[in-house]
Amino acid sequence: MAAPHAGRRLAADPWARFGLALVAALVVVAVLAPLLAPADPYRGALVDSLRPPSGTHLLGTDAQGRDLLSRTLHGARISLVVGVASQAIALALGVLLGLVAGYYGRWADALVMRAADVTLAFPSLLLLIAIAAAVEPSLPVIFVVIGVVGWAGMARLVRGQVLVVRALEYVAAARALGASDARILARHVLPNVAAPVVVAATLGVGGAIMAEAALSFVGLGAPPPVPSWGAMVAEGRELLRVAPWVSIVPGCAIGLTVLGLNLVGDALGDALDVRRA
Repeated sequence: MAAPHAGRRLAADPWARFGLALVAALVVVAVLAPLLAPADPYRGALVDSLRPPSGTHLLGTDAQGRDLLSRTLHGARISLVVGVASQAIALALGVLLGLVAGYYGRWADALVMRAADVTLAFPSLLLLIAIAAAVEPSLPVIFVVIGVVGWAGMARLVRGQVLVVRALEYVAAARALGASDARILARHVLPNVAAPVVVAATLGVGGAIMAEAALSFVGLGAPPPVPSWGAMVAEGRELLRVAPWVSIVPGCAIGLTVLGLNLVGDALGDALDVRRA
């Protein structure tokens, strides 16, 4: 019954609809980028360097004469893949370790939570930069780095929810009937902690996109000439006075994407809140 109610709440929320529209646009652009892009995002001509937005180049060109609209459309692919893949890694690690810590307690809880405390003790951006700098930059490395750094918050969230659920009567009844720990966790515990996990994962995708942009901005993200939004912003930072569109275009793309994901995450949090009638 919760899903239909959640769907109606989302449909009735104008901000949720706006956020969903932004996210849907990102997905469509990422999937159809080769068809939508008016030019090759990797090739340019110096004679077209730093052209302002015009009928020929709708969003202008960069210092190498590459079409910014084409690079921004292809950059959506990078951001979406990095956001989803890295969050999937963080989700898998965080949910698994959070379930173990919350359900078994004692030494398992202490071990997982101390590891989470150590991870959270470092500023996330500095930790990302330190790990990324130790290896050769590539997209798979970025997935793993952002996912590994992001597991701790998810684990703490899941662990807190499991501590509540494991004390409920139906869990005790399942244990008394001889159900294995794996069955109890999969059939009774995990479904009842799924709602906050879904919300956190949705918000986490936006955070992962921001993290990838930050790494690319400092040169530790996707290697050039891959059209990463963060790298595109960095390329235009010295040109803000003469060609502000070089940084503004990818910067707006990052802002709208993260805004859409945050709006959807907030709306999901309200829609899945069982305390709301």
